[in-house]
Order: sequence, then C-alpha cells, then structure tokens
Amino acid sequence: MGAQAQSGSTPRDYLAWERRQETRHEYIRGEIFEMTGASREHNLICGNLFAMFHGQLRGRPCEVYVNDMRVKVTETGIYVYPDIVALCEPPRFEDNKVDTLLNPGLIVEVLSQSTESDDRGAKFAHYRNLPSLAHYLLVSQTECRVEHFTRQSGNRWLLTEYQAPDDSIPLTDMDCSLRLADIYERLSLSAQPTPGEVAEGTTDQPR
Repeated sequence: MGAQAQSGSTPRDYLAWERRQETRHEYIRGEIFEMTGASREHNLICGNLFAMFHGQLRGRPCEVYVNDMRVKVTETGIYVYPDIVALCEPPRFEDNKVDTLLNPGLIVEVLSQSTESDDRGAKFAHYRNLPSLAHYLLVSQTECRVEHFTRQSGNRWLLTEYQAPDDSIPLTDMDCSLRLADIYERLSLSAQPTPGEVAEGTTDQPR
C-alpha cells in the first residue's frame, strides 16, 4: 500500500475509477491508496515464485497471477493487489470484466519496510475472511525467511517458519512445493538454521 490518493469513495465509485487508471490503487475502508514501486529484490522474488508455480501447476486446472490481479474480500469490502495469487479451482470474478478475483486459494505478500505491519496485521485480518483461502505466505526480502500460515479447522491458522535454503514449503492440496533456495535465487541473503512450527493462532492472530 502506498500514499493515500482519495477518501470517502464507495466501492462502486472506486472500481469504476480504478479501471480507468494507468497505475494500481487499493481500496480499504473507504480510502483509496496508490500502489508504490517495488525493489529489485521484491521483483526477483515475485518472478521466482511465479516461475515455480507456473512450472509445477502447468497443465492443471490452476491459475497464478503476479501483482496485477485485484482481489476483493467480499465480507469486508476491500480491494487489494497481492504480490502472488494462486488457485486450483474455477476462478470466480466480481463481474464480466474478469479483473477482480473473489476466490484465491493462496496469497503471497513479499514484505517491505512500508508494508510489513499491514501485511501481518490488518490485511491478513481481511484475508482470513476469504473462505477459499488455505495458504498465506509472508516472504522476507532482507533475509532467507518465509512464514507460512495454513488454515485449520475452526478457522484457526497454523504458522510454520522456514529459514534454511534447503527447506521446502509443502502445499499439499495444490500438489506442489516451494524451495527457499529457488525463491531467493540471484539474491544474497542471510540464512537461518532450521524451520519449525511456531504458533497456532486463532482468527485474531497475528497482530
């Protein structure tokens, strides 16, 4: 999320206006925020992730999008642009423009200094209202570290951290996995020792 562009807009007004813009904007609680540019590290990580998903999901009824697929959380009314979105079921869109996805199965956010607090807190609180969402990944761009939240029964979320280059993140329901060394290809980052299950949270975690 970047600088605030407008406030007091309705969702309908935002969507009509946004579709005429050359740059991307998110809509949260009646306010419109312009999306800012990304770093080299951010772009490399997103490119690596897209390549990994594309290679493993190719030929199957799955889709993966990078940066430009708008997602609506119907229950809370926000419109956002996650860094990576993937799903392995027929996509559902808000209307026949097919530019606003309603049922992501996986969302990845690459953390930055300006977005990390929101990605961990308020935005994840919105994402948890997506019934289709099974995986939420937070990827550091300053160290070798990925946090993987998986939906559990009772709408609880289990957090597992991965910090070693040889670690692989299993996405069993999508029949694919993500190796950290491949996520961070062409980046020189510090590595941490071993992964482990860190915490099991309720719908109020993390804050």
